Amino acid sequence: MSATIDDTYAEAFRSIYASVLITARDRYWLDKAVQAAAGNASSTILCDCEAGLDRYVPEGETPDQRPGAVVQFHVPRFHKDRESRLERSALVRVSQNVMTCPTTAVFNVLDASGSWCASKEPPKPGGKWFPLGRKLAYFGDGHQYKSERFGRACWVVPILSGEFVCERRIGFADGLMGGNLWFFGATADAALNAATKAATAASEVPGVILPFPGGVAASGSKAGSKYKFSIASTYAEYCPTLRGKEGVTSRLPEGVTSVQEIIINGCDLPTIVKATQAAIAASKDVPGLLTISAGNYGGRLGKSFVYLHPEKQPA
Repeated sequence: MSATIDDTYAEAFRSIYASVLITARDRYWLDKAVQAAAGNASSTILCDCEAGLDRYVPEGETPDQRPGAVVQFHVPRFHKDRESRLERSALVRVSQNVMTCPTTAVFNVLDASGSWCASKEPPKPGGKWFPLGRKLAYFGDGHQYKSERFGRACWVVPILSGEFVCERRIGFADGLMGGNLWFFGATADAALNAATKAATAASEVPGVILPFPGGVAASGSKAGSKYKFSIASTYAEYCPTLRGKEGVTSRLPEGVTSVQEIIINGCDLPTIVKATQAAIAASKDVPGLLTISAGNYGGRLGKSFVYLHPEKQPA
């Protein structure tokens, strides 16, 4: 029997995001670079950005003909200094976590319109960009130099293992954060199994990232807190162990003992909608899963709604 799909929506909010293509000698070192670059980037509640793997790119489709992976870095658009925040996040993560990883190189993947372009070809000029390569290249201590590599304008930094190549400009564009699904399980295993299947299916849609560990958030939060220094806190109304506690009005369906969540960020609303529906289809029949729902704030956080029932989604 399939789980009930709540007639509700996830409330996504606007972001700006940068996207880079990392290449490496082989999949082992590529994965190490991706994992490091996307580390400690689950939530902008306390992280500098939200980051994650977008997609793998076959070696025949990358500029240097090596295995590649696209990583996205998101920051909320409501920050007044959003562009400087995003630039610093990308610079810190590429310089400290990718340049330090053996055999890697970094290329741009966003064209002048902020759209994905064929990674083998140089993106069209224009659009919004950061001089990531130039700033990173100062590590070369004066020995860095400009060079055209694989048809791209790059900076080359001499390093102990050889050289590190980074494209001079890295594009950024408008995106969305906060797409989400909640999985209400009769058991802890049911909730987690459903969320795991959902995260796997959603991550296969190009253009999205799931920034939490394994794509799953075990400690879904609400905005605000009783403590003035905290901007988010545990969602008490949905905590199974707080059901029946004085002062807590539980909003959990009957029989739910555990809730898991996935968060979906992406390049635009249609892409997040596609990933959401893929996640629902992959998880709805997991034994012990009672309900699939989503979190929203009635439009107070964002104006991009991702409906769980696809027929409700505006064209």
